[in-house]
Amino acid sequence: MRLAIQNLRQALQTANKKLSRRILHWRMRGQSEAEILEAERKLRGVEQYDKLRRADIVVVSFGKSGRTWLRVMVSHLFRVMYGLPDNAILGFDNFHNLNRAVPRVFFTHDNYIKDFTGDFETKQPFYDKRVVLLARDPRDVAVSQFFQWKFRIKPSKVAINNYPPRGSEISLFDFVTGDNGGSINAVCDYLNLWAAEAGKVENFFLLRYEDLRAEPHRKLRELLDFMQVDASDAHVDAAVEYSSYENMKKMESKQQFRLAGGRMMPRDKDNPNSYKVRRAKVGGYRDYFNDDEVEAIDRQLAQSLDPMFDYS
Repeated sequence: MRLAIQNLRQALQTANKKLSRRILHWRMRGQSEAEILEAERKLRGVEQYDKLRRADIVVVSFGKSGRTWLRVMVSHLFRVMYGLPDNAILGFDNFHNLNRAVPRVFFTHDNYIKDFTGDFETKQPFYDKRVVLLARDPRDVAVSQFFQWKFRIKPSKVAINNYPPRGSEISLFDFVTGDNGGSINAVCDYLNLWAAEAGKVENFFLLRYEDLRAEPHRKLRELLDFMQVDASDAHVDAAVEYSSYENMKKMESKQQFRLAGGRMMPRDKDNPNSYKVRRAKVGGYRDYFNDDEVEAIDRQLAQSLDPMFDYS
């Protein structure tokens, strides 16, 4: 019963967000697209800021950095620890409402808070929070962003996040190295600001996707210690096993998390590039380019990214 109430609450929250955006577009009809997008970004920023202030833990990441994998992993750990319902996915406060021992975890790409606060230069709203920055090699992120843009992204997210118009004839190399919302430059700008601001955050933890892939048990344990979650080795083992690449692919193909807002559902079951869980390969960007293109991409990264992340 409590799970059913939680699912209903989440559905109502999602419906209210969609309705508020439609009302905004209706009220601003006749105004320019730029003005409407600016207003919608601010509205989304209000929604994100509200969750940020109420969160116990904040996990920030650029899109396609492994957030869904980490969310599934931590969700299963809490399900095992506290006997929560199967197939439920951690969604801010839904687990907390089922058991107060579970922290409110805000997973965010940090897209819009700055549009609400007007502060584009700092991460001041995060300073007093316990923040996890999930980072991934921008070269792999940009390639995944290309397939996200081509096969998965919602039409409403294209213009508002500075992606090329849907259907644009743009090569993978030009997308990755260009100036758009999913390019290497965009990922580096995002990570560089966090690198500059990390020392001002009272509790900050850098979690690299590649390290979590290489040593999932150890890195998950470090993350849980930072989150102040007292999990046993058995809990960690169960979470790592459950969130394996093979199991994630299987769960997505079966639409096991169809109630989680579509984040774990393929857009086209016959197209492997439309899956949320696509390849999960470290350094996989090299498979898509010739040697000269790889050299150019590597040079762009070396010139752009803060050495804090050690992706040179």
